[in-house]
Amino acid sequence: MAERRVIFFDVGNTLLFPNRAKMLAPISSDRHPTLDQWQALERRTKTEFDQRMQGGSIDRGFWWIFHTYLLQDLEQDTGLRDALVENTQNSANWDQILPGTRDALRRIGQSFRIAVISNADGGIERVLARCGIADCFESITDSGIVGVEKPRPEIFEAALTTMKASAEESLYVGDVYSVDYVGASNAGMQAVLFDVAEAYRDRELPRVESLEQLEAWL
Repeated sequence: MAERRVIFFDVGNTLLFPNRAKMLAPISSDRHPTLDQWQALERRTKTEFDQRMQGGSIDRGFWWIFHTYLLQDLEQDTGLRDALVENTQNSANWDQILPGTRDALRRIGQSFRIAVISNADGGIERVLARCGIADCFESITDSGIVGVEKPRPEIFEAALTTMKASAEESLYVGDVYSVDYVGASNAGMQAVLFDVAEAYRDRELPRVESLEQLEAWL
């Protein structure tokens, strides 16, 4: 195995997290799920999504399942689902950043070249800048600009080309097995799951639950 020199990060549920109040605006605020409930929905969605990878838009398919379950649990009209999915796919609504994220990225960046590959709407660099971490990365590859979503190898290859890096020397860090782990592996990269919601805690897969754990794992 080649020496690991380059680390690519996913954004959603890896570096930035949902602004749930904005995403769930169509639902009365007193019906919004707690963080624990949200993460339980995330685990449930990942289990189903990984078992039957969606056709069409990968990102939309994932959030369609997620919000279907959410509305069922809340006994709300599924007519709200399109608006919820649209809100969730709006990169501007992924603006919650955990304390210490920038410091951890700067530390990792002292030993590795770091970059981003994200299924997004073309605006993820602006959100990363607004959250104060865009300058930590050498490149930011956004599917909304490239025109190809993970897990297709073309988006990983585009990022590797931008970084002038080989797949063998690169690691991808992301939160969805069938999209991030499988996609990166099929592109010839190493991969580790960023599993804050503990969706894969019972799987024999390389996984971490924080950037600090990633630092130790590296």
